[in-house]
Amino acid sequence: MTSSVFAAMHFARRVHREQKRKYTGAPYFDHLAEVAGIVATVDSSPEAIAVAWLHDCVEDQRVIEVELISLFGGFIAEGVMWLSDLEVGNRAERKAASRERLARAPGWVQTIKCADLISNTSSIVRHDPKFAVTYLEEKRLLLDVLTKADRRLWVIAKEQAEAPV
Repeated sequence: MTSSVFAAMHFARRVHREQKRKYTGAPYFDHLAEVAGIVATVDSSPEAIAVAWLHDCVEDQRVIEVELISLFGGFIAEGVMWLSDLEVGNRAERKAASRERLARAPGWVQTIKCADLISNTSSIVRHDPKFAVTYLEEKRLLLDVLTKADRRLWVIAKEQAEAPV
């Protein structure tokens, strides 16, 4: 493991230290670890794994891009920004804008998004089946534009999104 991956893990652990998973109350860090682990099965690059650890720090913890650049460099910061949902508007408008952004993202970033979907989907389906109907439809639409993602993870995410609730 390179120092950038360890630094990203350590930073994520610190900035998310008070955050808990919505349905289980488990440390949010568990989700980040799962996403990083999923990514590592298909992309061993330190940059991809570091971004997987950091993918929620901007939208959830208000970390700013300039801080990411200073700590991890421009490439990792750019990957995190591609994955950060910062759109405004009602839910439908935000999700549409997010799809447009992620459709333009590089394949390695789309792969991290697939890993994130895999991690989130099972929890939402298990703990909030009513919301899962809306969530799964949003994920199906998103997967339609993640055309450059690692196909293996994309298939797993697609199978989850199409499973009955």
